[in-house]
Amino acid sequence: MTNAEPPPTEGQPAAKEKAAPKAPPIEAKPLPAFVQEHFLPALRAAMAARGITDVALQWVPEQNQVRGRWADGQHEFTITFTQGTLQGLKTFTYSSYGAPPSTIESFMIDERKVTLDLLVFYTLQRLTAQKVLVLN
Repeated sequence: MTNAEPPPTEGQPAAKEKAAPKAPPIEAKPLPAFVQEHFLPALRAAMAARGITDVALQWVPEQNQVRGRWADGQHEFTITFTQGTLQGLKTFTYSSYGAPPSTIESFMIDERKVTLDLLVFYTLQRLTAQKVLVLN
């Protein structure tokens, strides 16, 4: 007796082939790679879609920060990944016209799983709340 499956007979479906292993999500990349390869381009595109095309975004690895500036430096924000990971604690600051940050707050504290789309969404939400993207 052999353990091999018998070939399918006419009218019988063939055995399912094993699926290829799934690639890990982009959010599993090390934080610097994720930010530079995915978050900054996605955020730049989302801000451009809202009419902000002169945004300068940068990753500051020594401080685990994303910094954004636009309108000749009139508006600035910083997202700090305080634990150096995407899933760890994060803070958000905003300032305008060269003043020190007027808003310093924890960022995305209720999210169990941080994805690229959520990170872009919450960044835009915070900037909208400061009335710099949309006058509300």
